[in-house]
Amino acid sequence: MKPMGPIPPYFEGQGELTIAGKTAADWVAQAGSPLFVYDIGIVRERLARLRTALPEACEIHFAIKANPLPEFLTAVAPLVGGLDVASGGELAKALAVKDAAHISFAGPGKRDTELEAAIAAGATLNLESEGEGERALAIGQRLGVAPKLAVRVNPDFELRGSGMKMGGRASPFGVDAARVPGLVRRLIAAGADWRGFHIFAGSQSLDTAAIIETQAATVALAARLADEAGAEPPLVNLGGGFGIPYFAGDTPVDIDAVGTALGNALESRPSVLTNSGFAIELGRWIAGECGVYLMRVIDRKTSGDETFLICDGGLHHQLAASGNFGTVVRRNYPVAVAGKMGAERDESVSVVGPLCTPLDRLADRVALPHAVPGDIIAVFLAGAYGASASPAAFLGHGAAAEIVAGA
Repeated sequence: MKPMGPIPPYFEGQGELTIAGKTAADWVAQAGSPLFVYDIGIVRERLARLRTALPEACEIHFAIKANPLPEFLTAVAPLVGGLDVASGGELAKALAVKDAAHISFAGPGKRDTELEAAIAAGATLNLESEGEGERALAIGQRLGVAPKLAVRVNPDFELRGSGMKMGGRASPFGVDAARVPGLVRRLIAAGADWRGFHIFAGSQSLDTAAIIETQAATVALAARLADEAGAEPPLVNLGGGFGIPYFAGDTPVDIDAVGTALGNALESRPSVLTNSGFAIELGRWIAGECGVYLMRVIDRKTSGDETFLICDGGLHHQLAASGNFGTVVRRNYPVAVAGKMGAERDESVSVVGPLCTPLDRLADRVALPHAVPGDIIAVFLAGAYGASASPAAFLGHGAAAEIVAGA
């Protein structure tokens, strides 16, 4: 048998799995299977705990790529200081629930139509290149609007222990730090409404010490760039990078330690940042643990020495759990038989989906209680990069239902 990750503490218990006050079976009876259920009460609790841990000077932004479901955004938007988007489609969703003054738009390859939509609405563009800056300036001039422009910085360091490194190397993301001051001076001289820096060094790190180190380095870098540019940044987006424990042996980030260290770093920040605001930008840390993907067992079969639970859901809805979303070594997400929480895990099974590919395996030889056709399998940590990051059209099985509970 192979290990799997820890079930989030919000769902530990005996008997029936309960999500936002209803059993998994009740949710499936209401909306069918496969199904994502997102418990907004968990999001509220996590954000309240984070807000208490962070210094008052630091806002919390939600990166909506983690979960762009409109009903989810409607519930989350009032709980955070800003929304960060990465496409024109996400911009439209964000504008439906948040004032443009609290929306920022990052990502390479923004089309002119997307730049124009952001400028016209009054959202902040996080520029990924000098060329993008020139296009934004030209569009602003044509519209008769001073565009709100920040510079995304490609830092000369990375976030240690991150699952996806975004700094310390050549990158399509952001402007190399050495070229940033010149670009800032150009933007200000051209009449742009310069909004500051976006500095993102990596994501999905569980190394608390590394996050603390990176945030301190980010504050120092922002101060150096501001000094060299001769301009105080209105906002320094410190990026995010907070991971969540997906796999066996993973432990949560100590947000109290991170908050204390960040508070110390901001209290002693250089004078050029005295009037600057700060923000951290999080996606999966906010949304990931609130979601559960539910699917029914359709068939149970034995082949060779392996038992398979074949379900009506699979990688077409929850690609990340299959190990095919950027994971180098496939490891098991936490899963459970929803009607037998806390029961003895007395057999080794592989949980697979209905797709005609051997990649459609959501749990590989894990220990579970005995399950039969009709039972519900729960896949946890499904609130971020689940439905929207999976190939729902593959083989024509269709999309899963999604429910926002407790809003």
